[in-house]
Amino acid sequence: MNTLPLTEGVLQRKLGKIRVRDERIAQFLTWVPWLAVVLVSIPLPIVFLMLFMTSAATDSAAVYLLLSFVSLGLGLVVGLVLVILLLLYRRHWYQKLRDRLAADGITASEVSWFTSELSSAERGTWQELQRKNPLLADAYCETLAGRLTATRITKRTRAELLRIERQINLSRSLKGVDTSELLNDLNADRQRLDNLRQEAVIRLSTARARLQTIEAAANRALSQSETDLMLQRLASSQEQSPLALEIAKLEQDVLLELEPPRSKDSS
Repeated sequence: MNTLPLTEGVLQRKLGKIRVRDERIAQFLTWVPWLAVVLVSIPLPIVFLMLFMTSAATDSAAVYLLLSFVSLGLGLVVGLVLVILLLLYRRHWYQKLRDRLAADGITASEVSWFTSELSSAERGTWQELQRKNPLLADAYCETLAGRLTATRITKRTRAELLRIERQINLSRSLKGVDTSELLNDLNADRQRLDNLRQEAVIRLSTARARLQTIEAAANRALSQSETDLMLQRLASSQEQSPLALEIAKLEQDVLLELEPPRSKDSS
């Protein structure tokens, strides 16, 4: 019984999924750059400052105070350099993680790891739907996963097509060597990748159209609910007279009752 394909399939599924270790590293890389600044720039100035406060001689106290300021400045510079290096490493690590997650296609549960590849409009719409309409937010997230996958396939096939074109041009430039079989294979690869690119472009357009449809439905639902609420408030306010008007009317009725009737002679 051949278990090699099954083992490779299980390994591929594991490689394309997020792991607990990845989540822990992501949390660590979120706050470690800023912690590094504190750990690098603060300890030495505190030591010199304590020596300054406990020093009895004026000259040594001045030296310790100067050293505290110098060490603080150097520590901030070193900390800034360290933060830049850590941020660059975090960016590289996230890029490798996204490439691994996208190896078997991006799912809706993995979209949160690809927010840097979303447009600002897509991020804003997704966040608004999560607050106001969770059902449409799930549909929007699933469509975003399809859009991200189609975009990655399009970029990858475009790069592969450029590479094959260079290989074809290089093979044609060779002299004295029969490269007909190689050219046939390269042309077949180019045709296959071109078909894949066209299918990815169609799926990308379909995903973008569906995103617009969901956004329009969400805006329609939100505007309708807001309009209904405003109409209800307007109707309730029109059904009840203002309190000041009611008080003024009551005061007028009381004054009319208290006013003595005029006699006919006085008239």
